[in-house]
Amino acid sequence: MKTYMANAQTVERKWYVVDATDVPLGRLASKVASVLRGKNKPTFTPNVDTGDFVIVINSDKTLLTGKKLEDKYYRYHTGYIGGLKEVSYGKLMAERSDLAVYEAVRGMLPKNSLGRQMIKKLRVYKGAEHNHAAQKPEALKIF
Repeated sequence: MKTYMANAQTVERKWYVVDATDVPLGRLASKVASVLRGKNKPTFTPNVDTGDFVIVINSDKTLLTGKKLEDKYYRYHTGYIGGLKEVSYGKLMAERSDLAVYEAVRGMLPKNSLGRQMIKKLRVYKGAEHNHAAQKPEALKIF
């Protein structure tokens, strides 16, 4: 019996749409990262990008449990000396909730060239509208 090894030419990709309404951010990110990586398929191969495309809608209605809206910070560096910036998740979710979901998913993907290739298959939208109807995305249930 031979072991099946996927390669980039034989991967069939599907499109999924995920509604983030009333879903905790971490649970949403872990499920989306798993689909982007391809772990939901029987043809999963760790060294090949076998994942599917994912569209996340209603990112502004994502939940953060506990006191994370006040206590948790999104930190980034501008590249200049003393350029560490931090924004509370309360402000980030109010202004740029799509960035919060994007960064949560990105943090759960591999930190190499394969992970950078996987994150390009993620689309995040604040509202319920997206412009990928031509790809005929299927609904993906989180719970």
